[in-house]
Amino acid sequence: MIIEPIEPQTRETLFIKLYETAFPKMAAFIHKMGGNFDEAKDIFQDALVIYYEKTNEPGFTVQSDEKAYLIGICKHLWYKYYNGNKLKQPLDITPALKLGEEHEPKVSEYILRFVELSGKKCLELLKAFYYDKLSMKDLADKFSFSGERSATAQKYKCLEKVRTAIHDKSLTKDDFYE
Repeated sequence: MIIEPIEPQTRETLFIKLYETAFPKMAAFIHKMGGNFDEAKDIFQDALVIYYEKTNEPGFTVQSDEKAYLIGICKHLWYKYYNGNKLKQPLDITPALKLGEEHEPKVSEYILRFVELSGKKCLELLKAFYYDKLSMKDLADKFSFSGERSATAQKYKCLEKVRTAIHDKSLTKDDFYE
């Protein structure tokens, strides 16, 4: 459907309707994907700006309704934001502690502690796979495994060591979040 440029009064009504119908769904999606409410608001605002700019382009068409189009923009922006910011945290987290202050370890610090319990070789293997993004073939070469299947099996064993350590401590997902 072709969308004509929107009059200011109609635009305001449309944006209010989109906020009421699309924002709760997007906030739930972003929360499920590990984001927070402020990130959801920022993503939704950016998506509305993009939507508004697109609707003012001559001959702009939407293949579905406005809500679905806006949600698609939001999801695209979230994945772009998440991949750009969240996945590039270093593994060697050493918090700077100030004397006299309480320090609550973050999620990544808890997880790192359990990965360290699995041993130095497992730590290096998991770092190479998840952080350095090495393929199974490259892992096999780097760690002198007989092949890709051996590298896959060893990675699985390392992950099982981490899971077992967490299970032995009887920790749940909630223990990793403040």
